[in-house]
Amino acid sequence: MPDSALLYLAGSIAAFLVGLSKGGLGLLGALGVPILALVISPVRAAAVLLPVYVVSDMIGLWMYRRDFSRENLRLLIPAGTAGIAIGWATASYVSDRGVGLFVGLIGLGFCANTWRLRRRVPAPHRADPVRGIFWGTIMGFTSFVSHSGAPPFQVFVIPQRLPKMTYAGTSTIVFAVINALKLIPYAALGQLSAGNLRIAAVLALPALVGTQIGIGLVRVLPQERYYLVVMMLLLIVSVRLIAKAAGL
Repeated sequence: MPDSALLYLAGSIAAFLVGLSKGGLGLLGALGVPILALVISPVRAAAVLLPVYVVSDMIGLWMYRRDFSRENLRLLIPAGTAGIAIGWATASYVSDRGVGLFVGLIGLGFCANTWRLRRRVPAPHRADPVRGIFWGTIMGFTSFVSHSGAPPFQVFVIPQRLPKMTYAGTSTIVFAVINALKLIPYAALGQLSAGNLRIAAVLALPALVGTQIGIGLVRVLPQERYYLVVMMLLLIVSVRLIAKAAGL
């Protein structure tokens, strides 16, 4: 199979997963860059997929326009913007592998703690400012570096036990804003080349299909089953990020 065909095959799978994430299965999007990075460099994979994220965000924003947590948006969007600025300022010093290991360990630790407390029914956490600013900044930073902002977002929001549609809508809106803001530094760093944008335009179609399917799945899954799926995805993504950082 020629390289160009392999690129579009891997890109279509990655874009479809990005679409599913924008439909409400947020962590699947974190698999997009690793999959596309199997055939091109991780830096270029992130650059190609960023416009795909932004295009599929538009559908998610419309579908979830009434389902969101205002308190979380007020905390996470400004903090995420600060995280993007930090990522931009340190872009030449930070490695994708190091960030992936950091994010993977956060997600794995959260899954382990949730499993440890599985027989308890803890009271829902509130969206407190200190934790929101902390996790939101990490979310923005890791999202800028490798589109892996979902695990820090989950660590902050999942313990709040929001209704599933509110959770999905909050995730969609937060990352729609974060992804749009990332276009500025990505363009400044020269990563939105004509070639990358051309590939992204082709990959927009499978992403939009994935977004519609993701929205449908969120609507039909019972709330407890939905959060179980989210936690399983967090575990898979975390293990994948750690394995990639270890060179496996």
